[in-house]
Parts: sequence; C-alpha cells; structure tokens
Amino acid sequence: MTQSSFATHEVFNQSPPFEDVNLFTADRPLMEALKANDGAGAEQELTAFGALWGSAETAEQGRLANENTPKLRSFDARGFRRDVVEFHPAYHAMMTRSVEAGLHNSTWTTAGKPAGGRSEVVRAAKFYMASQVESGHLCPITMTRASVAALAAQPELLARVMPVIGTRDYDPAFAPWWQKRGMTLGMGMTEKQGGTDVRANLTRAERTTDGYRITGHKWFMSAPMCDAFLVLAQADAGLTCFFMPRFKPDGSVNAIQFQRLKDKLGNRSNASSEVEFVGAYAERVGEEGRGVSTIIQMVQLTRQDCAISSAGLMRSGLAHALHHARHRSVFQKHLADQPLMQAVLADMALHVEATVALVMRLCRAFDRMRGDPSETAYMRLLTPAIKYWVCKSAPPFLYEAMECLGGNGYVEDGILARHFRESPVNAIWEGSGNVMCLDVLRALAREAEAAAHVLVHLKAETSGLPGAAEALAFIETCFRRPDSERIARLAVEKLALLAAAAALNLVMPGHAELFAATRLANGHPSMYGAVDLDPSDIRTLLERALP
Repeated sequence: MTQSSFATHEVFNQSPPFEDVNLFTADRPLMEALKANDGAGAEQELTAFGALWGSAETAEQGRLANENTPKLRSFDARGFRRDVVEFHPAYHAMMTRSVEAGLHNSTWTTAGKPAGGRSEVVRAAKFYMASQVESGHLCPITMTRASVAALAAQPELLARVMPVIGTRDYDPAFAPWWQKRGMTLGMGMTEKQGGTDVRANLTRAERTTDGYRITGHKWFMSAPMCDAFLVLAQADAGLTCFFMPRFKPDGSVNAIQFQRLKDKLGNRSNASSEVEFVGAYAERVGEEGRGVSTIIQMVQLTRQDCAISSAGLMRSGLAHALHHARHRSVFQKHLADQPLMQAVLADMALHVEATVALVMRLCRAFDRMRGDPSETAYMRLLTPAIKYWVCKSAPPFLYEAMECLGGNGYVEDGILARHFRESPVNAIWEGSGNVMCLDVLRALAREAEAAAHVLVHLKAETSGLPGAAEALAFIETCFRRPDSERIARLAVEKLALLAAAAALNLVMPGHAELFAATRLANGHPSMYGAVDLDPSDIRTLLERALP
C-alpha cells in the first residue's frame, strides 16, 4: 500500500451502532421470563414497544436528553420568583413515549384500584426495556405510578386526581393540575439532618381552614417540575404525609421555592432539587401521625422499579458488549470467538438471565398478592432483598461490560459510560443496602409465619439445585442468631440468590442449575468469567442473550 492510498482516517474493525434492534424480540430470556410469570399474550404489544425503544431515533433522544441537562430558572428578568425547571425537547419526547405506553398508570384502573391480571408483569417488561435507553426520565414516571398507592389513604383526593393521572397524555405545561391533560407526581421525604431517618424531619405542617401550610426544607425532592408532590412533615399528631400541588386552589403558584438542582453523578436528564417550603399549601394524605405507613405503600412500588431498572441497565450492558465482541477482530479472530471472552460474556449472560427471571417473578407477586397470601408474603419479604442484590450488582456488572469494549466503553460517546454513572442511584434511592437488609429483618420479625412460608416455597422450588439446601440452612441459621443484624448483608444476599435460582428454575431449569452451581454451591468469584462453564452452555447462553 502506497502512502497516497492509505487514508489515516479510514475506520475499520469497529462494531456498527447497536440500534434499530427490537429490544423485546432480541431478548429471549425476557420473552421466556414473561411467559413463565403470566405474561403470555402480550407479545404483540411488547414487540411494538421493543421496536420503538430500540430504534436509532429513540436512542438519539436519550443521548440528547442526557447531554442537555435541566436548568433552574428561579427568577424572571424583573426579579419575580419563577421556580421552574427547563428541559431539552428530547426529555419531553422521552416522557411522551413512556406516558403513551402507560408506564405511569397501566397497573391501576381509572378509579385508582389495582388493575390486577398481568399488568405488573407486562409493565415491568416495558420499564425494563425503557431503562436500557434512558433512565433519568423514568424517575417521575415511577413516582407517579407509585403515588396512587399512597393516595388511596385519602379516597376523596384520589378520586379528584385519578382522572388526570389516568390519561396517557403527557402535558409539560406549567399550570394547575386540574387544568391539564395529564399530570405527574414527585416526592419529598429526606432532610439534610436525617436522610433515611425521616422521623428526624423538622419540616412543620400547620392546620388551616382550607388545608395545611407547610414550612421547612427538603434536601432531596426529585423531579421538581411535577404537578404535585407527596411530602412528609410534622403535624400535631406526628409525621404525616401531604399532597402538595405546584398551584394553590385559587390558581396562584404555591410557595415551593427551589434553592438549587443537585449536580449528580448520573440520572442527568432528570432534575433533583433542594427545596424550601414557605407556608406552602398542602392537603393531608392519610391520618395525622401515620406518614411513614402511608408513604411506605408508595415506596414498595418504587423499590420494585429500582430493581427492574437495574436489571435493564445490566441487560443493555451485556447486549452492547456481546454485539461489540461479535464484530471486533483481535489476534485474527473475532473477540466473541476468543475462549476467555466467551467465558466472561457467558457468565454475565447467566447473571442477567437470573436477574430478569427474578424481577419478573417479583412482579408476578405484585399482580397476585391481593388474592393470594403466599404472594403477599413473597412481595413483603423479598422486595427489599431483591432490590438489594439486583441494584448492588449493577455497577460492577456495567464496569465489566465497559471493559469488554475497551476504550470505546469508557468514553461518553457511547451509552455504557452513561449506564455506569446511572447504576449506583437505584441502590441508593428508596433505601440503601443497609436499609434493605434491616427491612428484611423487620419482615421476618413482624410476619415470621408468612416469611417461613416463603422459605418453604423456595426450598421446594430449588429442590435438587446445587447448594440450594445448604444455602437455605445458612439463611435460617443467620436470621435466628441474636446478632442477625451484624451478618444481615450476607444472609440477605444469599436469600436473593436462592430466590433468583428458584425464579430461573421456572424459566430455564438447565441454566438454574448452572446459576446455583456457580453462586450457591460455590461463592462466585469477584470477577465475571472466573467460572468453569461447559462450551455447550457458553454457546447456549450467548445465543439466548442476543441471537
């Protein structure tokens, strides 16, 4: 090759963009987990959703929404307070698509009752796919969906707002919620002095003739351009939940003053604020002094979404890594044909299979729990355990996926750097790891008989799997110890692994055996690929991960 014929800028041996891929039909583990958990019959709906969200256009909207972060406009040019947050049009495009798909309301009837059937499982499949493209906008989506559970404690209020929540119209206008085509809700719980310990909150609520006036401060209030917020404040009888709209009943702007937007590691497209309430109008939700029990109805659902979102992030990381490895040549062979890379990718694929099976099994429990006490017990005991394991698995998993792409994974031009920055928030938000472990211990203490019933079912569902019986005995021993809190992380992780093996056994028994052998019978090494999988199992796992 002569110097004149060699173009130094010529691009070769690079993987093509991973776009215009149907995120549903290209994901056999998702499709099969859906069927195993009552989702059969939704394939056509989910195929259409997967095509839209896997398109190059949607991927570009996700990129733009993250690169053009929200801006706080506290005052107008004349010095009057505005307290509005401006978003790039791409953010509104993402919100429009999620709302049109019913991610914010499809698990509820128009009256605000649980829709039942397979609504949680089908919605979870959509949420899982959407999180692979753009996670930040899903914060107000999940809070709107979850807020309905808390608003049920105030039926007359729920009856007023549900017709607006219940539409599939996204309306970004800054206007009173009752004048809009659709609405979103946010949440303000934590304060700088208390954080997770919300009983230490100092924000005060004073009863008036037309509701309450709230004065105080919130260290984190997510999605500040929502139309209303559920907030916790101290009333005369103690910590209470309140519905705080952006506009007062007379149509004037409520006294909600945003002090700044948080400069976050990830979740960049979504605004999170520090806020001050200066006698802000609010309505009570539930009884005075029952704020924690009221808001926990919402938190159970947001924790579920944290796990679904983290599973989606890991699925995307795996798909991008595998796609790259199949196109990248190294040492005269495709990267995907190198034995060591195959071991890494197959081990990652096994983790994702178990994770998607587990979150779908959890969503099935949410669908069935109102008519089945055993499913209610599963939901209460395992929601915190599943959130703990799935969400804390995501950052190291996504780091491994980035490494599969080498330098291309580390730069912000690709999606994996964004996924990696996004991944810690789900483990931190709605209760960090230690809080999840304490919630498992609390469920065991308060509902010991129901929890024991769950363990009996897990024993039956994992019968014969390597290490399952020993894992169950270890879990039971740990939880009976007087110092159970000290070793709670070890026991909760083992509980989640056992539940994952059981969930995968419903979907793909052969892979459940592999998962149990590498995670229960033996402690899984700290690095993916440091396991001895049969070549035939490697081929099957990788083909299922991305045909």
